[in-house]
Formats: sequence, structure tokens, C-alpha cells
Amino acid sequence: MQDSPDPAKLKAQVIEARGYWHPFHEGLLELAPDYLAAYLAFQDAPARSGRLEPKIREFIYIAADGAVSHLYSSGLQRHIGMALEKGATPREVLEVIELTMLTAHAPHEMGLRILAEEMAAAGSQQDEMTRPLSADEERRKKRHIEATGRWPACGDILFRLAPDFVDAFLAYEAIPYAKGTLAPKVKDMILIAVSAAPTMLDATATRRHIRAALGNGATGEEIAEILQLTSAISIHTCTAAVPALMDAIRAGA
Repeated sequence: MQDSPDPAKLKAQVIEARGYWHPFHEGLLELAPDYLAAYLAFQDAPARSGRLEPKIREFIYIAADGAVSHLYSSGLQRHIGMALEKGATPREVLEVIELTMLTAHAPHEMGLRILAEEMAAAGSQQDEMTRPLSADEERRKKRHIEATGRWPACGDILFRLAPDFVDAFLAYEAIPYAKGTLAPKVKDMILIAVSAAPTMLDATATRRHIRAALGNGATGEEIAEILQLTSAISIHTCTAAVPALMDAIRAGA
């Protein structure tokens, strides 16, 4: 059995590696220092590899914390500050936020395809669902593809079932792609982080964004590191629960 880590040394290692000391760190240091050491190794491995530049790692944390499926506000504040400290511009950080907001597309990407399948099975609105796109719709579709390099799987269905909604839907993606400053592969990395996060686990979107990232020059090692960084938000269970446990222990004492 391994000896328990030295508390003072372990605390110094956490502060050096993570850049802060949190009440949940203190609780784990008191109750389960071996678990705190395991957390540090898990969190710190991507940073030690050096595959992603520091500000990109912060972008991944911002995306995972800021996705609507998580919305961990204290982590957002911390990692936005750290991204700026590591050379990111406010415009770049805003672009990360805009890309993270693309979870707004998820209900339509999933739901409209299911709707189309069920309408076909029911024999509903077949003429409308199978009609070719009009010349204007094809023009708008082409413009979006030129701006973003992609077309949403639900895009054609939106033209047929929600024509007044299409341009508003597409703008959420087109704006950060057409006007953004981040490299295309970095945008794909951010979308991988959102799609693959423990709070989202969207396999279809994760595959789509991994394919796009590889096409834009990302390496397998870089993408594997994104998954490591994204999985780390699971520690927020401890972030919330360990201080509550410590409060309960103190109240009982």
C-alpha cells in the first residue's frame, strides 16, 4: 500500500498545477488525500503533454463549463480569466462562447430528423417533404456552406417545415464562422468539447466535429487531449458535494 501523500506538499502541488485552491481541495486533503492526488494527476496530464497551447486548453474548459447542459458559472469565470492571462483576446473568448451556444442546434438536428422519419411513416405531407429546394433556398444553403464549411443535417427539413426560422437558426453558426478569428480546427475542437462533455454525450455531433477537426489539420493526439480536458468537468461533483459534506460534518460536531 502506498504511503499517504504529504499534505503540505500536495497542497503546494495543487496550487502550482491548477492555479487556485478551492474548498473542495481542502475537504479532500483532510478526508481523502490519496483521492486528491489522483484528481491532480487526472487534471494535470493534459497540461503536461503540451499538445495544445495553454489558451486553447482554457477554451476547452470554457466550452465545457459554459454549455447549457452544465452552466458552471464559477468555472466559467475562472477559465475566462485564465484564458485572458494566457494571451487570449476578448474577441476570441466571445467566439468560444458563441460556438458553445450552438447547443441551440441540437434539438433541431435530432428532433427534426425524427419528425421527418415519423411523418414519412405516417404518409404525412409527402409532397412538401420531398419537394426540391427552390432556387432561393439553394442560394441560402450555398452561402451558409461557403461561410461555415458545413450544412446542418436538418437544414433541408427546416426549409420545408419552418421556412421563417431557417435564417435565424443558421445565423448562430454562420456568425462565429464567417466573422471569427479562431482557426477552423480550433472551432471544431470547441464543438468537440461541447458535444463529448459528460453532460451532453452527443455521439453523432462528436463524430461530425471530430471528422471536421481532422479535415482541418487537428491530430489524433490533440483530439484525445480535448476529450481528457472535457471529461475533467466531472470533478464538479466533488466541487459541489465535498464542501457540503464538510459543512455537515462541522454542523454535526
